[in-house]
Amino acid sequence: MTRKQIEEQIENEDIEISLLLEGIYLKYGYDFKEYSSAHIKRRIIKRLGETGLNNISEMQHKVLNDREFFKTLLSDFSINVTEMFRDPAFYKAFREKVIPILKTYPFIRIWHAGCSTGEEAYSMAILLQEEGLYERVQIYATDFNNKVLRKAESGIFKIDDVKEYTYNYQKAGGTASFSDYYTAKYDSVIFESSLRKKITFAEHNLVTDGVFGEMHVIICRNVLIYFNKELQSKVIKLFHDSLGNGCFLCLGLKENIKFSSNSEDFDVFCDDKKIYRKKYTI
Repeated sequence: MTRKQIEEQIENEDIEISLLLEGIYLKYGYDFKEYSSAHIKRRIIKRLGETGLNNISEMQHKVLNDREFFKTLLSDFSINVTEMFRDPAFYKAFREKVIPILKTYPFIRIWHAGCSTGEEAYSMAILLQEEGLYERVQIYATDFNNKVLRKAESGIFKIDDVKEYTYNYQKAGGTASFSDYYTAKYDSVIFESSLRKKITFAEHNLVTDGVFGEMHVIICRNVLIYFNKELQSKVIKLFHDSLGNGCFLCLGLKENIKFSSNSEDFDVFCDDKKIYRKKYTI
């Protein structure tokens, strides 16, 4: 294949992907057009290779006429890379710097946006319980993918991951034995039901849905890296509008707000851990 033919093939694929995403938006209301094009293309090409379909145009036809296949592709687009106490230094900084401020609030609302299968929401529940705040908190854990939300709600995770989770917990400043929080059964662990009583799992799409409610903390870590700059700015505005004055936004270590139209509305609270604080306004 010549260089020109390769370039034409890539161009055609990009056009087909644009048409597929537009079809998904028009038929199902899910908007992926401002996701990172590289991320979306990788997921589509991978699924194409597993289906036996000849090209993306055939995939578009199947998506529009087969809701179950659409749900499969929707799961492909979902970002499900997570773990308990992911980036332990973030949780340690949250415990040492944010928690003392939260302790001055009579009631605390925390939003885990893009919670995936829930590991980080449970991590926060454990941290808050150890700091004596769990009884006056409400955690909202949201994702656009209903399938991962149901898994999160179950509180059941692979036992093979517990060794890494335990290490993360200890590095994050955990004050108890991590095994106190779960029961092992066969090849899985089930986290204590008490950790779930203050967590509400709900569907919410950061791209198309609006303000979720006034929050004291919003945690959205390692999600924005999959969005283009325009969508990142749009989501930061959503978070800004969902936070009370003096409240906290926590992003992933490779994310920041500097390109957002609302960047001037936040103070850097803990720069190396990407914790920001919304400025007070009159």
